[in-house]
Amino acid sequence: MKKKLLGLLLTAAMAATLLAGCGGGDTPASGSSTGAKTYALVTKSAGNPFNEKEAEGFKQAVEAMGGTPVIQHPEAATADAQITVIQSLISQKVDSICIAANDENALQAALEEAKAAGIKICSVDSTVNTASRQVHVNQAGVNEIGQCLVDAVYDLTGGEGQWAIVSATSQAANQNAWIESMKEIIASDSKYANLELVEVAYGDDEPQKSTDVTQALLTNYPDLKVICAPTTVGIAAAAKVLQDQGSSVKLTGLGLPSEMAEYIGDDDAHSCPYMFLWNPIDLGRLGAYTSIALVNGDATGAAGEKFTAGDMGEYEIVTAGDGGTEIILGAPFKFDPSNIEEWKSVY
Repeated sequence: MKKKLLGLLLTAAMAATLLAGCGGGDTPASGSSTGAKTYALVTKSAGNPFNEKEAEGFKQAVEAMGGTPVIQHPEAATADAQITVIQSLISQKVDSICIAANDENALQAALEEAKAAGIKICSVDSTVNTASRQVHVNQAGVNEIGQCLVDAVYDLTGGEGQWAIVSATSQAANQNAWIESMKEIIASDSKYANLELVEVAYGDDEPQKSTDVTQALLTNYPDLKVICAPTTVGIAAAAKVLQDQGSSVKLTGLGLPSEMAEYIGDDDAHSCPYMFLWNPIDLGRLGAYTSIALVNGDATGAAGEKFTAGDMGEYEIVTAGDGGTEIILGAPFKFDPSNIEEWKSVY
């Protein structure tokens, strides 16, 4: 764990440079040249800060390797919007597509069409099913994320009482996997027997809807103690609602330090004592290097393969929980009052 956290801290030191400009800063990484090849990133939607940071890292890594990045932010966080983008990328004859899926299964036909056209496919952040991808680029292990979130809920509730979840869309594979992991952890250990999950609310990664569902939770569950939001859009919206209303309900989950700094504190004036995340810039970079490895033939997506992800070092492809394969960036990192001021200027 210490090794993973140290790695995150070291890579984050470069992020301030990346934020000043997606294409500058880093020396081109060693490895096979990409030539004039084009590498596409399809995010979940436009206007999502996490997606924008992913895109910065993706663009920087592709350009460092001499390739051409194609960044596509769909207009809405829906499968239909992503399908339209995928079809456009097929027409453009890109060499690879790296996609953060809005729906695990609905993109299959479009992605299989892309594969049939010779386009290499990987998912990042939120996966597509195994038939639709060669490999998934995961920010952290599902159970690692589930465990840290469950333990945070246990801590903030004092080990008992009502809690709720504000998620993204009901079809988001990463959100659903983390939530299912949380439920399984609670069911398997009597330590958590007195925690009562009252509702999983879906804000669809839209600020206003996330605000609305948070307000509804406060109204519908007057004894609510904690909200857990494993989505950067949802946690920011929920934090503002709780803090503006002076609610005693506490918040944790996955958030961007730059958006959450004003809400993090260990007193009653702050709604979020602490939260977790990873570096989305590095996640985007790893998605880019994975795409490059697939296109160059340095990897096929099979378990046991290893490849060099530029200056991020060597990564191994492992078996994923859904039967496919994945690459794991690292462990979740805790942001609290002791470090949030330092991190808020990074991303």
